[in-house]
This record gives sequence, C-alpha cells and structure tokens, in this order.
Amino acid sequence: MLTFDNVSLRVGEFTLTADAHVGPGLTAVIGPSGGGKSTLLSAIAGFLDPDAGQISWDGRDLSGRAPGDRPVTMLFQDNNLFPHLTVAQNVGLALGPRLRMSAAETRRIDDVLVRVSLGDLGHRKPAALSGGQQSRAALARVLLADRPVVLLDEAFAALGPALRAEMLELVQGTLVQAGRTVLMVTHDPSDARAWADQVVLVADGVVQPPQSTAALFADPPAALRAYLGT
Repeated sequence: MLTFDNVSLRVGEFTLTADAHVGPGLTAVIGPSGGGKSTLLSAIAGFLDPDAGQISWDGRDLSGRAPGDRPVTMLFQDNNLFPHLTVAQNVGLALGPRLRMSAAETRRIDDVLVRVSLGDLGHRKPAALSGGQQSRAALARVLLADRPVVLLDEAFAALGPALRAEMLELVQGTLVQAGRTVLMVTHDPSDARAWADQVVLVADGVVQPPQSTAALFADPPAALRAYLGT
C-alpha cells in the first residue's frame, strides 16, 4: 500500500497536498494541467521531498531515500532509451549499469523481451524500432526491474489510439496481473474509463483520495466537471 500521510510539498509558489492510500491495480491520475500530477509522481519517485508529512510503502517511510533505492520505477513519455545501445542493453540497465551480462541475466532479458513481443529485436538500436516498439522496450525494462510501484507519466501519450490501447492492455496483462501498484498520469479520460480500476483526481494542488472509476465518472465532483468541460 502506497500511503500519503498529510503530505505537503512546495515547488516555488505552488503547493501540493495529499492524504490518501493507493493499493494494487491500475490507478489513473487525472486533472487539469498545472494541477500537480507530475509533481505527485516526482515526490513518489524521490525527485522531490515533501516539506511536511510522509510518503510510505507498506508502512516503511520513504523519506530521504534516493530514487534508485525506492521500490519504484518510472516510465516517461520519451521512453529514456539510449540511442547508442541495443534494445537488449537498454532493457538490461534495469539490472545495473554494466553492459556485460551473465548467461543467467541474458536469459532474463531475452525472456522479458519475448513477453513484450520483441523477442527477435534485442540486437537492434532504438532508432530502428517503431514508436510502439520503443514503448514496448521501455516497458520491458520496467518489467525486468520488478519493483512493486510503477509510475507511468503520460508514457503512451505520443502513440495513436490503437497503439496506446495495445500498450495499456499489455500493462494490464503484465504489471497489474502481477499485483503491482501502477499510477498512470493521463490527459485522456477515455483511457481512465477503459483501463483504470480507480482514479485519483489532482486539481488546484490537492490530491483527492482514489475513487472507483465508474463511480467517479457517474457523479463527478465540480473540479472534474470543470476539467471535462461538462
């Protein structure tokens, strides 16, 4: 369980507050631009420290822990693939910065590439992949990292509707089915409706507690109605 206990975080003139619990499954994080969605993910990942309150995972305070020491992995829109490395090498970075892998590690990389339908493309460079294939490679690295909290910061926003749905189906079939806690920032309410178990609304610097997706959209609060334009 990911817990925000009276968290307050200040960035310049902007303040974000959160008091909520997020459990396993796919949670969509929605709200207007500038409301605090990316700030929330940065705080979870350890790029920003709360000024007050505590962020914890399964009862363990994450305060002061470097991003690499947290039970968290993050996937960005640009995929963060190194152009000079092969797909297999990029994925293997989840195991450490070295590029020489043991036979056992190589098998793990090969296995995860098969899971994302890139089993025969590990030797290629990212530039030789389509946009959807690059997203699959980035997701393979997340799978190999095998951390319980996964943050998707508009990770598939650059993909067309069909490819985005394909990637979200893959997230459901891999990360969610494995019991991960997945927070997905999205500006597309239809993605939240179609794929998210629950929704966290972030607006005006306030992180609302998660609500059932169906219930929230059936009776949206004023902040969500303003965001949706309804």
